[in-house]
Amino acid sequence: MPVRSIALRWIPLLGSWTAQGSSDPSSSSGFPFRVPHCIWPSFLLGLLQADRLSGFFPTLTLWKIPVRFMKMDRHTTATLLETAAKSLLSNELAAIHALGEIPRDLFVPLFNAAFLGGHEKILKAIVGIWPFRCLHIGRLNAQEKYYDNLEAMVDGLQILPAQKSSSRGPKLRILDLRHDPDCETTCSEIRTTFPFCFQSCIYSQDSIVKTEEAKHRVRCLGIGNSESQPQSAQEPMELLVDISLNSVMRTQRFHSFLCRKVQQSCGSLHLCCRDLQINKMSALRRILQFLDLGCIDHLEVNQAYLSEVITLLAQMIHLNSLSLSNVPFKTYRRRNFRSFLIWLRRLDNLQELSLSFFCLTDQLHKLLRVLPGQLDTLYLSFCGLSLRDFTVLSQSSQATHLRVLNLSNNQIPEVSEPFQILLEKVSGTLQHLEINNCVITDSILSAVLPALSHCSHLRVLSFAFNPITMSVLQSLLQHLTALTNLKHVIYPVPVHCYDEWNFQDSLDRQKLAEVQAQLKVMLQVVHRDDMNWTTCSE
Repeated sequence: MPVRSIALRWIPLLGSWTAQGSSDPSSSSGFPFRVPHCIWPSFLLGLLQADRLSGFFPTLTLWKIPVRFMKMDRHTTATLLETAAKSLLSNELAAIHALGEIPRDLFVPLFNAAFLGGHEKILKAIVGIWPFRCLHIGRLNAQEKYYDNLEAMVDGLQILPAQKSSSRGPKLRILDLRHDPDCETTCSEIRTTFPFCFQSCIYSQDSIVKTEEAKHRVRCLGIGNSESQPQSAQEPMELLVDISLNSVMRTQRFHSFLCRKVQQSCGSLHLCCRDLQINKMSALRRILQFLDLGCIDHLEVNQAYLSEVITLLAQMIHLNSLSLSNVPFKTYRRRNFRSFLIWLRRLDNLQELSLSFFCLTDQLHKLLRVLPGQLDTLYLSFCGLSLRDFTVLSQSSQATHLRVLNLSNNQIPEVSEPFQILLEKVSGTLQHLEINNCVITDSILSAVLPALSHCSHLRVLSFAFNPITMSVLQSLLQHLTALTNLKHVIYPVPVHCYDEWNFQDSLDRQKLAEVQAQLKVMLQVVHRDDMNWTTCSE
């Protein structure tokens, strides 16, 4: 009998069945979890939408309790849980009331459905009684109600003992509000000791890891006892969040909300920011007072004086990625630049450095001298690099480790030997190369083509907005098709397609179409249909 028919015939019986205190069907052997009486109507209503599951209830005695169910595989169980969770959300009051009784297996699908559906009250209640030690939003994304969802979740944190009202009691210690496609909703509970979450903060003295380590040392030394040492009023908790300081009103309201929560926690809530973006230092808000800047591993600053950047770097010694743009040249006083280099030298973990609109003319040697040798990503766009700078870069220890290199918007000198040597140095590791708008001519490209052809790991090449002719572009394609890892090439529109080179209004679209058709045929001839050649004008 189809599930729809079964559910329709069962629903009228639920009232009398639960009133008589009968044992529920989920208590029978073979059912993957126990379903509380209060949510059986919602659960069965959910089955009305799951005709594909009809094969999992082969025998059912409608007038006798208990009911026998067929054992289900893991995929079927997950589907049933998702169906039940979505149906349960149709009645918020019933869902909130059932949280104290529903099985642990139902919490994750219920949370996912509530987050995507924007059910703020249920989200708050779920966080308050979450039965696992950590909760991550992971790959979930609800753009329309994103900040409303986050505020509801933070509001549900049990940061004060007086808030604890459930008999079950929350286990949640880490709430992760960062969007991460590779992160599950909760970590597998394979560890009973700290750190029990793979995303736990490891740097701040206020982190759970550091707090537990301190407690463990005290116990090992035999200092104090349970009678002489008062118990903490609240277990420490961590709130993981990425912060972008900008002028958007909704974002600013969210930051103010976080500040109030940290204040209310009286020190029990550690606000851990790993990724900090600042758009104009003048937009700094008081939220920085509540951050331990030592936790940050990704920093991005746009429009700031160099002295302001130095103030931040002095407190961020664990950075993996640093991005600076639009730092006014007039702030590069000798003392400031020297201090900047001193703090850069302390960043032993730095792997990615991006500088844009950051004048480095004849100064690159000073920068490379303090950067770690294992640097694998280097962006130097609009940095005014000179022939000397290209020579220094080609001779640097970092060159043999780079996977990503962006030299766009710097004029590559006609003396192409330094750039050619640089390509030879990076050929064993380079995967992504951008040299857009570098005034690369036919002669320069022809000279470096052999070295470029040896970059066997290259996956992406972008060299748009350079004055290249069609004949050299065809020669480049013939050389690059041998690079089996290369899948994406962004090439410049050949000069003959313009009445006046690089003026978009003078572009002849018909000539460009002919270029595209010729390149496509050339790729087909060498069986490289997997390569995507495109221009920025497409």
